[in-house]
Amino acid sequence: MFSLATIPHLARNARRFTEIAGVLAKYGLAEFLAATDTSFFRGTLKGPAGATLSGLTREARLRLAMTELGATAVKIGQILSTRPDLVGPETAAELAKLREDTAPDAPEIVRATIGAELGAPPEAHFSAFEETPVASASIGQVHRAILADGSRVVVKVQHAGIEEDVRADLDIAMGLAELAERGIVELRLYQPLAVAAEMRRTILRELDFTREERNLRHFAANFSGDARVVFPRTFPGQSARRVLTMEELDGESVAALAAAPATPEESARRTRLAKNAADIFLEMIFRDNFFHADPHPGNLLILPGDRLGLLDCGMVGRIDERTRRALEDALLAVASGDAEALTEQVMRLGRVPPGLDRQALAADVEEFVADYAGQSVGAFDLSGALGDMAALVRRHGILLPPTVAHLLKVFVVLEGASRQLHPGFSLIEVLTPYAAKILARRFSPGEVFSKLRRGARDWNALFETLPRDAAEILRRARDGRLDVRLDHKGLDGTVNRLVYGIVTAALFLGSCMLLASRVPPRVFDVSLFGALSCLWAIVLGLRLLRAIRRSGELGGRS
Repeated sequence: MFSLATIPHLARNARRFTEIAGVLAKYGLAEFLAATDTSFFRGTLKGPAGATLSGLTREARLRLAMTELGATAVKIGQILSTRPDLVGPETAAELAKLREDTAPDAPEIVRATIGAELGAPPEAHFSAFEETPVASASIGQVHRAILADGSRVVVKVQHAGIEEDVRADLDIAMGLAELAERGIVELRLYQPLAVAAEMRRTILRELDFTREERNLRHFAANFSGDARVVFPRTFPGQSARRVLTMEELDGESVAALAAAPATPEESARRTRLAKNAADIFLEMIFRDNFFHADPHPGNLLILPGDRLGLLDCGMVGRIDERTRRALEDALLAVASGDAEALTEQVMRLGRVPPGLDRQALAADVEEFVADYAGQSVGAFDLSGALGDMAALVRRHGILLPPTVAHLLKVFVVLEGASRQLHPGFSLIEVLTPYAAKILARRFSPGEVFSKLRRGARDWNALFETLPRDAAEILRRARDGRLDVRLDHKGLDGTVNRLVYGIVTAALFLGSCMLLASRVPPRVFDVSLFGALSCLWAIVLGLRLLRAIRRSGELGGRS
């Protein structure tokens, strides 16, 4: 048992932590506190809520607790909903229901924020500004306005004081992650501190509206020649870190379009819109390595001319070239039903735990491919397939990179949004022919030339340094100064235990020999030194077994 006061993140925010601990205890989610010294806040904890919560699942109670804890917890929950490999498919599905509706700031507070960020009140920047917001989420609220040139815009204003509250809560989240990593051996595999640090970076980036403004300009440049999609134009002169002014897109929501009667012509139109949306996101992922990470229906608008308008570009994802190629190879493996190749890509994409049973993983992947390979394209359940794959990698202790986990979530959410437009739509209809595009691009002259250029650059660097390095090695060998250094990382504890075990075994065998020889002095005809040595050897052996058991490495992981 250790004191929570030794964790700086929690000690700095003791009052807020007691509130969080109380809410978690209220919903029956504070078991992790059992291994800690909770004396400094024990009096503030409340009991379970009683009958109203007794019928809820643990996942539902977690969602309610995060809703009660406020904006930061909601954001963390939404990010964790993209990580079924960490929290499990059931918890991820429940956390995906979290909503961000928040009470708006008063008009005078909004005016003060705009004045502080833009250097002047709203009337100095806008010919008209609606004080009543059209929406209010956890981070900010949105107001309609008109610029001096008549352009209709929306102004996103960050809630006053939200950044300080979010930073404090994120500090506590880091402390809880450290607490979990110290006290719960089973969670160390999932690197709670690294996950918490990644969530911290993601949420703090959303607090900086200048990043969203850059994201919008980046997307607009990538799709400048594509008439199917529109991103809101930004106005840097009326934007800052906590204020973002964007063009107002006038269109129909996906939900409103889905609720309208569907004639045969309208059904064909909706099918085309769904395929366009899917194709646009695939272009973001596999062409640009930069994608919108939150394509839920509320962020999609159908504009005149059947163009797709994309909103809320604060949450984006980036993938490097190596990850993109691994994803493409995984897609090609699924398309061809190659279980062995898919197993290789799963291991390349994720962080593989020590002692992975590769044969068991290959068997599970082969069963997964067999289950879904026989489905027709129209009946293929992509969401179910991705959920099963997330459960599979979690079962084997494989940890996916955050970008890949977000990407899988994007596919699921995108398919859900597309099915609102056309209930019979399956994202696999667009993904399957996209495999041919991947192959065509890989063998295109531009791609081949790019590979040759990269290879030539690497070989040139090798040839430039090889003679000098070889000469240095030969010089050191001739002078007797050639040292070969071997580092055995992580072996100190193992070697210490091995020596400890050998000494314990030797002591036990020696005591047995003393007992067998009945070496004096004797008590009740039993060698006194032999009995004491045997008892001490047993104590040492039990201590060794206890140390191994506490490390979580006795008997392997199930």
